[in-house]
Amino acid sequence: MSRHRKDFFTQTPLESRIEPLGNAGFELRSRDGKCLQARTRTLEKRFQGGVVGPPVAGVGEAHTCSFDGVAIHGRSLTFVSDVGMKASELDYELPPELIAQHPVEPRDRSRLLVYDRQTEQIRHARFRDLPGFLPDGSVVVVNDTRVIPARLRLRRPSGGEAEILLLEQLEGDVWEALARPSRRLRAGMSLGPVELIESLGEGRWRVRLEGEPAGEPPLPPYITEPLADPARYQTVYADEAGSAAAPTAGLHFTPDLLEQMGPQRVTLHVGLDTFRPITAESVADHELHSERYEVREAAWERIARAPHVTAVGTTSVRVLESVARGAPLAGRTGLFVMPGFEFLRTNALVTNFHLPRSSLLALVMAFAGVEETRRLYGVAIEERYRFYSFGDAMLIL
Repeated sequence: MSRHRKDFFTQTPLESRIEPLGNAGFELRSRDGKCLQARTRTLEKRFQGGVVGPPVAGVGEAHTCSFDGVAIHGRSLTFVSDVGMKASELDYELPPELIAQHPVEPRDRSRLLVYDRQTEQIRHARFRDLPGFLPDGSVVVVNDTRVIPARLRLRRPSGGEAEILLLEQLEGDVWEALARPSRRLRAGMSLGPVELIESLGEGRWRVRLEGEPAGEPPLPPYITEPLADPARYQTVYADEAGSAAAPTAGLHFTPDLLEQMGPQRVTLHVGLDTFRPITAESVADHELHSERYEVREAAWERIARAPHVTAVGTTSVRVLESVARGAPLAGRTGLFVMPGFEFLRTNALVTNFHLPRSSLLALVMAFAGVEETRRLYGVAIEERYRFYSFGDAMLIL
């Protein structure tokens, strides 16, 4: 490499995460366009905050360095994050009475805010009107995960209360869980059908569960009123059990609407980390834990060929964009979508209104734009839309 910085293009900032788009490499070019180096292998590393990720498939060793002045001409790379975004940019004020405590009946009677990114037009409708807003040929993609009855209210040997929230089945009867009061719990302690195996820190435990989960729906803490029908915290197409939270954008579908739209299904088992507030000052410093997903080959073939794809929920987006970047059809994804991300297989998004300082809101801002999302949330508040899990929905075209 030339020692003269002027010989290279400069990409500023390059403290961004870069994802592979397929079997192509990258090349360094001088200012006159001459190719200095070419590598035709899949780039399966990520540049994030100046750190080149762990070696994969013999690509090389991990290195830490500053990327100021580095020139990389990406033939197959996408900048997926803007490390300059502050977590405070995800804040907004919400009147408490707009937090929905109960789902509406019927499901598709929820309100739908429709935003067209091309015309910047905002329209107000009902969720049942969704098909009429989508272009012909749009393939709708839903997440068919099923929420497990994961909240177990138990007693400690002393008689005191304890609560276990099952997060993910690790193998056999061993689960990862949240347990409280964690400071009063010890490895080896039995809490009814649950045996505590090992503390993982921050309230997380490896536990052994006797039998199948038989607790309550793991409703988020902002829902303070009891749920009369636990099935209302499941989508009508829920199939594969494994989530600790519902993919809430799908809660608006009725069987009739589902049949009308004929969606393709993917599966991502939602963990609570998806909803964990971003506490780091910079959004890019937030760690998003990985979640299990799966896409059937026939479904992906249909999705890949589609002229237009409408993702129902942020969880569906993460599956689509992971696989579109060369990830296998089944595995785990820790893809963190934030402003600066280039969407490869998501053309429209159906989503609920999300909590401040959440990775979900960062994804919506990546898709609709930061200022545009602030404007849409302001309109939703002014128009008295209902927010969060049992709230209304938004379609971004």
